[in-house]
Amino acid sequence: MPAKGRYFLNEGEEGPDQDALYERYRLTSQHGPLLLTFLLVAITACTALIIIEFINWDTSKLKSLLGTAIVVLVVFVALYLLVYVDCLVRRGLRALALLIWACLMTLGYVLLYDSRMKGACAWEQVPFFLFVIFVVYTLLPFSMWGAVAVGVVSTVSHLLVLSILAGVHEMPSDHIELKLLANAIIFLCGNLTGAFHKHQMQDASRDLFTYTVKCIQVRSKLRIEKRQQENLLLSVLPAHISMGMKLAIIERLKEHRDRRYMPDNNFHSLYVKRHQNVSILYADIVGFTRLASDCSPKELVVMLNELFGKFDQIAKANECMRIKILGDCYYCVSGLPVSLPTHARNCVKMGLDMCEAIKQVREATGVDINMRVGIHSGNVLCGVIGLLKWQYDVWSHDVSLANRMEASGVPGRVHITEATLRHLDKAYEVEDGHGQQRDPYLKEMDIRTYLVIDPRSQQPPPPCQHLPKPKGDAALKMRASVRMTRYLESWGAARPFAHLSHRESVSVSETPVPSSRRPRAIPLRRHRTPDKSASLKGRSEDDSYTDEMWSAIEGLTSTRFSCSRSDDFRACTCVSIFQEKGLEREYRLAPIPRARHYFACAGLIFLCILLIHVLLMPRMVALGVSFGLVACVLGLVLGLSFADEFLRCCPARGMLRAISQRVETQPLLRVSLAILTIGSLLTIAIISLPLLPLPVREPLGGNKTSVSAVSNQTSCELLLHYTSSCILGFIACSVFLWMSLELKFVLLTVALVAYLVLFNVSPCWQWACCGHGPDNLTETNDTLSSSPHPWNDLKTMINFYLVLFYVALVMLSMQTDYYCRLDCLWKKKFKKEHEEFETMESVNRLLLENVLPAHVAAHFIGDKLNEDWYHQSYDCVCVMFASVPDFKVFYTECDINKEGLECLRLLNEIIADFDELLLKPKFSGVEKIKTIGSTYMAAAGLSITSGHENQDLERQHAHIGIMVEFSLALMSKLDGINRHSFNSFRLRVESYLGDC
Repeated sequence: MPAKGRYFLNEGEEGPDQDALYERYRLTSQHGPLLLTFLLVAITACTALIIIEFINWDTSKLKSLLGTAIVVLVVFVALYLLVYVDCLVRRGLRALALLIWACLMTLGYVLLYDSRMKGACAWEQVPFFLFVIFVVYTLLPFSMWGAVAVGVVSTVSHLLVLSILAGVHEMPSDHIELKLLANAIIFLCGNLTGAFHKHQMQDASRDLFTYTVKCIQVRSKLRIEKRQQENLLLSVLPAHISMGMKLAIIERLKEHRDRRYMPDNNFHSLYVKRHQNVSILYADIVGFTRLASDCSPKELVVMLNELFGKFDQIAKANECMRIKILGDCYYCVSGLPVSLPTHARNCVKMGLDMCEAIKQVREATGVDINMRVGIHSGNVLCGVIGLLKWQYDVWSHDVSLANRMEASGVPGRVHITEATLRHLDKAYEVEDGHGQQRDPYLKEMDIRTYLVIDPRSQQPPPPCQHLPKPKGDAALKMRASVRMTRYLESWGAARPFAHLSHRESVSVSETPVPSSRRPRAIPLRRHRTPDKSASLKGRSEDDSYTDEMWSAIEGLTSTRFSCSRSDDFRACTCVSIFQEKGLEREYRLAPIPRARHYFACAGLIFLCILLIHVLLMPRMVALGVSFGLVACVLGLVLGLSFADEFLRCCPARGMLRAISQRVETQPLLRVSLAILTIGSLLTIAIISLPLLPLPVREPLGGNKTSVSAVSNQTSCELLLHYTSSCILGFIACSVFLWMSLELKFVLLTVALVAYLVLFNVSPCWQWACCGHGPDNLTETNDTLSSSPHPWNDLKTMINFYLVLFYVALVMLSMQTDYYCRLDCLWKKKFKKEHEEFETMESVNRLLLENVLPAHVAAHFIGDKLNEDWYHQSYDCVCVMFASVPDFKVFYTECDINKEGLECLRLLNEIIADFDELLLKPKFSGVEKIKTIGSTYMAAAGLSITSGHENQDLERQHAHIGIMVEFSLALMSKLDGINRHSFNSFRLRVESYLGDC
């Protein structure tokens, strides 16, 4: 039997196009939207720079910055349109990223040149290059190593240019080395945090891609599983019966899983329907019993398969439905499940074709066999009864009459009733069948019968198409069974369940059986040429699977920024929110496996801010106290986050380790620590600005004027380093990737407002130090105060950079939040589809158990390269037939019992109660074979059991004992049914022990 969970979905199994799929997925899901986000931010920034430059229009100076900003703006707008319409997203991304980076660096150096030409501070453009470095990692489509290389080049080039400019213009007392070192720390922090952000996004992207591929695989294989199940079920049950049974099983499984299963009545489900105006055909191979006694198991299996396979082909050609095979008896019905006006002609044509097929076998092999066919037309009740080993069957008085027509028929002829003759509409010539002379029931019921005359018998015989009949010594040396087998193999009938052994078949768990315990088995390898159509089908299925993967990757996320077009999200232009409230709550409360790494990155940013203040800021007690407090807070947070790692060797510290694990699993604790950490960093970056001592204003003249101006210049440079610290605080908020978007938005907005207020009301601005470099240090105070240069005003650039980073980080956080939600959504879909798969797997397992024994199903179903028929030979089997003979008298067809339907309902209860006994452990060795009308057939000894060959007598006794006990249990069940139904049924049991 297939083991649960072993059907498919092999972990670690990757297709040949996994890397290509991942690259395309990362391209469409991340690079495209992030690139659009950056271009939108860049277009806004360039527009703002152009507006500022126009406000400071000066016709006397060369407007290099204005021209550069306009050119870069045009380039970015063109790229945005091309990316938006998917013209550049899939090709040349590396070149596109380098072009964007080159434009940014050009604009940055033009800004730096323009600042120097206007006498602005040399450190004024540090935030812009920090922006370039950060977006290289987070928004531009570089690989990790490419982003590192570009980030290092940007850092080193700016530091070199800045050191050259500072060495030429600045004074020796300005501590250029410390300022360059502080800038290097700022850029290093930008590179490290950007790399951390990119690494986290790549890991999340790979995880989401893995889940996406699993979703697609499960969806595809679930569809294959459904098709597999349908094929298996339709092999033994018609579609109109199997669909109702399948839906009932799935519903019952769901009810049991939800623990709300409540039986709605006291009866078992009955899958039986009544059909009118059908024709029933019974056919029996005359002489086959004598032939089978001379056959080996191999020959018998081959012979039966080829004969009945040929009959199935004839039935399909004549629109007949095979019902069941009973030994060498074959019966079918025409007019099911859809009524056919030609049902009688179909059955007669099939009977004639069967007789002709057996005639060809007889003439080709010389074996004395023939076909006896009986047909009757009327009404039937069709369906399945019982709980185990379902077999489609038909019941009615008309079915019994068709059976008697076959028994009283003539070998080689089709025996029909007068009811069937009326439906033939003179399509065939008939002659009197004299069935009343051969069957007393037909005589008692005064049923007139006829024999159909085969139109082919009145035509000259066609040229011989079959093998020549062996003559002389060859016939004497070759047994009849061998001649039959060799001839029938030329028919090439399909192997049972062959349609299940293709690529879409269910894989089963291999359960090896010790060789010492195997029954005698003979492999029947059929050597056939490779099926080219099957290989083409396999290739087409692979192509369709790959196409489905591509289309799913395309549809996973759009390259557009907004996700509001998805049905899974609410139509909101600002933030993405799930339509389903339960999913939204699950997303909010979901654990974050990498949350501790966020706090570690925040600790790194705090260290960089601390170094900047130590290198450049004035020594103040308040500054030391504030940094000390924040260091203690971050130390406590990091200690709680990594206590699980630090205390692995200390089991006694279990409480701390539990708290450490809750940082990632408990949303309230995690959010509280995040607010504390981010708030501390945002505060410590600016807390000393209001406490900054003002430069002393000295009278103009002599060296004092120069020193005072230098002091003013130093204070303005400190404002730039405060700006960089504040930007690092912004970045600290963005490194918490999987945190709530609303929380990050509130923190960034509050911080931006506070920063803008503090920078704009700073007392430093009253000295008008901004916009004055060393070239104009000797100008008078009146000249300084009267120079209206808004562009040179440092306040404008600080506000610009703060707003620029705020907008970029907010949009980056929105895109990151969308990825997080997409990750949650696809994991949820994967879980739901996996549950559906498990339900279908359980249904498939139940169907297999109710169609074939476990070891037989394992033989036919699976990825087997051979095409063996199944057969086993057992030397000690106890077979039991338990019948309820009184049921034939009980069964009647009238309006009161719905034309026999209620009688079958009682039979269904009897068979179902018998089946329930097989679920008991002590009867696990009993195998139900089939039900034939009201007869229940079972066997003991078919399962592979432990034992040795010298214990045959003990095994015989065990089989007989089990079967006797099972027979007594059947009688007890029937007595209980008699008490509840007020009947007096009796059970007749016959048992046989021997080989099979």
